Amino acid sequence: MNTTKRALLCGALAFGLAAGTAGPVAAQQRVEIQFWHAMGGVLGERVDEIVKRFNESQTQYTVVATNKGNYDEVINGTIAAYRARRQPHLTQIYERGFMTMLLSDAIVPVQDLVTERKKDVDWSDFVKPVASYYQYKGKLMSMPFNSSTPILWYNKEHFEKAGFAAPADTWQELERQLYEIKRKGVSECGSSLAADYFWSLVENYSAINDQPFGTKANGYDGLDTEFVYNKTLVVQQVTRLKKWVDDGVMQIAGQGLNPEQLYTSGRCSTFVASTAAHGSVEREAKIRWSATYLPHEQGLTPRNSTIGGATIWVLKGHKAEEYDAVAAFLAFLTSTDLQVWWHKVTGYVPITNKAYEAAKKEGYYASSPTREISILQLSRGTPTPNSQGFHFGNFTQTTFALRQELESVFANQKPPQQALDDAVRRGNEILRQFEKLNAGKY
Repeated sequence: MNTTKRALLCGALAFGLAAGTAGPVAAQQRVEIQFWHAMGGVLGERVDEIVKRFNESQTQYTVVATNKGNYDEVINGTIAAYRARRQPHLTQIYERGFMTMLLSDAIVPVQDLVTERKKDVDWSDFVKPVASYYQYKGKLMSMPFNSSTPILWYNKEHFEKAGFAAPADTWQELERQLYEIKRKGVSECGSSLAADYFWSLVENYSAINDQPFGTKANGYDGLDTEFVYNKTLVVQQVTRLKKWVDDGVMQIAGQGLNPEQLYTSGRCSTFVASTAAHGSVEREAKIRWSATYLPHEQGLTPRNSTIGGATIWVLKGHKAEEYDAVAAFLAFLTSTDLQVWWHKVTGYVPITNKAYEAAKKEGYYASSPTREISILQLSRGTPTPNSQGFHFGNFTQTTFALRQELESVFANQKPPQQALDDAVRRGNEILRQFEKLNAGKY
């Protein structure tokens, strides 16, 4: 979730995507479609396996999956391809690009496409916070693919040595525990600051504690939304994190180590990261580890967390028979068996309730209880306008502004309130640019 490189890309996408139409596809026995994605390494191998399964499940269509680098490079490559009229049929775009993609005039709404071709997909069965993020006027615009949410990972031995069975449910009690762990010399630090803390510890903090991040239901109700997180409990949260850093209770990764390594090596007792970190934690951890829900503020009823990750968008400009192939592949992705497998091998959440129930019925969570936390946290209660997700235009750019300002807090350059005020001011200027560019589209 590297926002620095993405910042300049989202604004350009609205211009670049609408420009292209597809060229002719050579005749062949099977209808071939192109799928560009950002999954590398082991995850890329999993994508290849999905495609192989689909291609072998029928004889009409062939999906060709191509890794185009990271999320930034996929977006950039998609823009260039449109300009050259060589766009793929499917492209994987991170969650922060939702509004830019939606208003680009270059996409085919997924739910309309799949429904028109009479594929068997139960749209009501999608996990609510996953679906709501990618819906517009009650319809899914893109197909959820790799969805994750942040959870709290902890060192069981550290907490036991300090006299605690597990991390507390509230931020106030967790703070007491982490200070006690430090006081007793159990570990070098209580927690490592997440690399994507703006997502896990600010945005998700707002959702879980039912705090508005912006007006107009966080942008769902209009492009004239404005950020307001400088007037909410986020100020208290940033002040808390700064205090932890100043007191040595929280470490900011450096000297060649990332936040996860500070945790898996046993140096820090906790860290917050996506549930998709399961694979690397299981592989690298030299500790007795576990995970639990993100904390909430004392006295408040916790709501659902929100998602990260990406979805698959369908692009305009291709032949009817190719969209038949697209619809068949997307329906295949939602099948219960495939979703259960994907959930197990990646740590991403299953996108449907049927898949979750199937995994539970076979006893998967009895042997892997931490794999269920993300689903339970995402499904907790009924999503509110503050917890359903974020529909902010140029969201990558506004997040980059927020991150810059928060870094100034940790660098002792600005107090939390001033930094958040400045982040909101900068973010709202970006929102107004997006609103002007897309007037009348939303």
